[in-house]
Amino acid sequence: MIFIETRKIQQTGGSTYIVSLPKKWAERVGITTGSQVTLQPQQDGTLNIAAEGSSRNPKKKKIIDVNACFGDELVRLLIAAYLSGPDRIEIRANRIQADQKKIIRNICYKLIGPEIIEETANSVLIQDLLNPSEVSIKKSVRRMFLISNSMLKDAMQALKNQDRDLALDVIERDDEVDRLFLLISKQFRTVLRGSRLPDTSETTIDEYHDLRLSASSLERIADHALKIAKIAATLEIPIPEETMTLIESSSTTSRDMVEDAIDALYNQNTDLANQVISKVDGTKARINELNASLLDLESPEAIVALGTVADSIDRIGEYGANIAEFAINLSMAIVQNK
Repeated sequence: MIFIETRKIQQTGGSTYIVSLPKKWAERVGITTGSQVTLQPQQDGTLNIAAEGSSRNPKKKKIIDVNACFGDELVRLLIAAYLSGPDRIEIRANRIQADQKKIIRNICYKLIGPEIIEETANSVLIQDLLNPSEVSIKKSVRRMFLISNSMLKDAMQALKNQDRDLALDVIERDDEVDRLFLLISKQFRTVLRGSRLPDTSETTIDEYHDLRLSASSLERIADHALKIAKIAATLEIPIPEETMTLIESSSTTSRDMVEDAIDALYNQNTDLANQVISKVDGTKARINELNASLLDLESPEAIVALGTVADSIDRIGEYGANIAEFAINLSMAIVQNK
């Protein structure tokens, strides 16, 4: 149970306000006469007070038993452990199998921060080496956008030129987007638990919430760029010029929607966000035109493959509109907090 105490503000020296600290709390965190505390103003008007040298992110260790855990089940368990935010994860079993260790190593590679620091036949110790002071959710989301945007551009280029090497390069970039998304999810959970992160003094909980939702949309956009790249890497049938022109035009429109939505999100530009949302119907009409043109192709393989491309382009535009809605919601929240 959380108890809320009130304190009366007093004035001393004519210009300084003072307030007493709860004695039980002070004793619990080791504050005595002469101790110093840190004060961290928040954007929402609150003030965080902490004993100097203390941390609201105490070192945590999570122990997980993987005796009967293999394959995708082990992957999900390791990611869940990572998202829970411990500094160390100790994996234990009567004997950790080679396939399990391979999964553990792959997961560490795909996550930002975790590194294996100790390994035996029946345990693996993972340490999170990430320096929180170097992490900003705003920069992480921006990075996700830049990568997913370049993935879509290059996937379309690979499709047009039947460039298999470029398509494979796009496929590899998806891992970086996933790593950033999981990091952002971990950060958001940390903030919800009341822990301090480096940018919490300048980023409100509303911003964290809408940036996290936007990151989810960007992760899906990257997945669709990945899907297009996989088709580009395997499709051997030339695409008619008129069809390719429709595909490129539709892709450019969806990509522009995402770019404008991100701009609206970071600048709380509701006019721009509404412009993005208003383009959804026009984009749908263009996609319908593209799908109709695909029926004239002679190759059933091309019809199916390019139909998947058209669907991905359509979904990307929808995710752009979702981000635009988050931008509108965030702009309203920021106005209310001022």
